[in-house]
Amino acid sequence: MFVFAITQVSALLHEDHSWEGVGRALILFVPIYWGWVGTTIYANLTDVDVSSERIAIFAVGMCSLLMSLAVVDAFGDRGLLFGLGYLLLRSVLALAVFRGWRMSPNAFSVGLLVTGPLLVAGGLASGSTRVALWAAAAVIDLAVPTILRRRLMNVQFDASHLPERFGLFVIIALGESIVAIGAPAAGLDALPWQQIAAVALAFTLACGLWWLYFAYAASAVRHALESASVQTDIVREVLSYGHLGLLAGIIAMAVGLAEVVSHPSDRLHLDLAALLFGGTALYFATFGYTRYRMFRQWSTTRLGGAVLVLALIPLATRVDGLLALAGLVAIAVAVNLVEHRRVTAAAPHEAIEERDVAL
Repeated sequence: MFVFAITQVSALLHEDHSWEGVGRALILFVPIYWGWVGTTIYANLTDVDVSSERIAIFAVGMCSLLMSLAVVDAFGDRGLLFGLGYLLLRSVLALAVFRGWRMSPNAFSVGLLVTGPLLVAGGLASGSTRVALWAAAAVIDLAVPTILRRRLMNVQFDASHLPERFGLFVIIALGESIVAIGAPAAGLDALPWQQIAAVALAFTLACGLWWLYFAYAASAVRHALESASVQTDIVREVLSYGHLGLLAGIIAMAVGLAEVVSHPSDRLHLDLAALLFGGTALYFATFGYTRYRMFRQWSTTRLGGAVLVLALIPLATRVDGLLALAGLVAIAVAVNLVEHRRVTAAAPHEAIEERDVAL
């Protein structure tokens, strides 16, 4: 269901590249993503290998499907469907979490009593009122873990399961980027060399982003969660907030890749260049944030890569899309090579946190 949701958000962003379109896509993506976060946290704290819990997860999947069906026209006739889908999703999770006991202030109760109704109200409204209500709901959902930090400090998580689930969402988003790469080329009667080259470069970029996450970052997140004195801080800052930045970057990048593969000889308009290069830069830069939250150290290679990518945006609008993409791929490969050399030059049996700081 969440694979379909990512596809629909990408389609919405592909239709409208403006700042307003980006903002609307983000407003829709936050409740979809927050539904994933809530389901993942619930599954981490509960034994879901029983029939009743499996049915609850299936129900969440149905609700996310309803939300996904509404995405492309969420600011039109399907706004109420989107809002009701989210409220139902939050209702299922709240019922499963509280099980008839008195509710306590947390993300599940806020989703049921505050942000879920706000999305329904937005679905009943129209125009700027809908946008404002949904934006408020997104901000409230994201703020709840920080506001209620003290109440959540003693929650204990399964340190192996939680990072794996968030990593899975990264794979889902990267998978959508592969679809964005292949779909434009697959429908053509003939494939000129420019499009074949664009497909190869786009796939290389996707692999480079995968490597940045799964070669070192995934194990570092797991180690940070295992060793944290307050696990909730890692869950909130690195997994919940940090991965929102990673996923948003991948989705934006995928929209730009689709355009380059479709028209590799054309120059990129500024809005598409901003999505392709800005999304990749956001992905790089987010690792700087997550590394600091985990180890109080900055990721100089990835932050440097983000700066270089952003610096290429003006140039990317003056050359053809294929050449612009080649420059972006070169930076991604270079960042991975620098990190690989730093790690292999270090002691072979260094601890994960020491190896991570070296990056």
